[in-house]
Amino acid sequence: MTLQTTEALAAASNVYTWEPPDRVIAARYGLREEQILRFDLNTSPRAPDFLADALAGPFDPTLNEYPDSTYAELAEAAADYVAAEPGEILVGCGADEVLDIVAKAFLGPGDSSVVPIPTYSYYGVLTSQRGARLTAIPRLGPENAFALDLEAMREALADAGVAWLCAPNNPTGAPEAAADIESLLEAGAGLPGGGPTIVVDEAYIEFHPGSLVALRERYPALVVVRTLSKAFALSGLRVGYAVAARDTIARLERFRPPGSISTVSATVAAAALRRPELAAANAAALGEEREWLAGRLADTGCRAYPSVTNFLLCRIGSQDEAEALTDHLLRGGIVPRTFGPANPLRGHLRFTVRDRAENERLLEVLRARVDGRTT
Repeated sequence: MTLQTTEALAAASNVYTWEPPDRVIAARYGLREEQILRFDLNTSPRAPDFLADALAGPFDPTLNEYPDSTYAELAEAAADYVAAEPGEILVGCGADEVLDIVAKAFLGPGDSSVVPIPTYSYYGVLTSQRGARLTAIPRLGPENAFALDLEAMREALADAGVAWLCAPNNPTGAPEAAADIESLLEAGAGLPGGGPTIVVDEAYIEFHPGSLVALRERYPALVVVRTLSKAFALSGLRVGYAVAARDTIARLERFRPPGSISTVSATVAAAALRRPELAAANAAALGEEREWLAGRLADTGCRAYPSVTNFLLCRIGSQDEAEALTDHLLRGGIVPRTFGPANPLRGHLRFTVRDRAENERLLEVLRARVDGRTT
């Protein structure tokens, strides 16, 4: 098994999964599970301080009953956080379920799904699962900060059901210019029927504020997707939400399962959204650590592109060089995000920004390879 598993599964069977778990990696490389450090999943290194108290309850309804299927408290907290109305919010089991609901509502067999690449690979999986055609639009490349090819994107909107945008973009770490996205919204609005649904995935927006949520009032085709997995450091709770005009949310609600979020997750997520200063502080701290790590990665031969997120995309060299470095890192217990030979980012690795001690361990394993040492 290699860490190409996710891409191989997605390409072969329209299945999206995360990378192999710690126990599998540890067994393959003769390590203990506690020696494994995940630099591949873009999670925060520490849970928020209030989490233990929040998990103690009490919960309403109690845990022997089903959750409130309207998730009124959670929707209200999300609405307050993004300055929207509760009726303009749809909550889901992580941003991934919200994205899946969007695909079910707006994408069908024979439709075109517009995806600027490289970006989050799940958009392509959702497209295949709906029997739609993937229209992949290459980005302009690192010399242009992986910006959108606006002309090609506008042309592709004409027969599209959904256009997927990630802002800031994963896995490049680059921001999307708000003016570029608004120009696409304007182009779509001028098409017959109001054009395709344009999804703006703002999973990393707390790291680079500049949300497009306010544009929902002008562009009913806009769906903004948010998560509590990144800056809020609550990946394990699996809570995400969409923000859109009320009519658009009403269409999405037809496809949402009635109880996909647990009472515990909904309660804790609502409490977190009521304390946005915690996410802001975490994002600021990780931003400072990102800049520190980027400078030191350069000393090991890993050139990091500019990033506004909690991860760094690094140019390694050829695909063979990237795979050799991946093997070295895994033997040292470090799990990077890899890209297969068919990916436009072949020859690259991506590293999550973790805390100082964990980042130092990453650097030590990288330096050992430069020095010809084993770890």
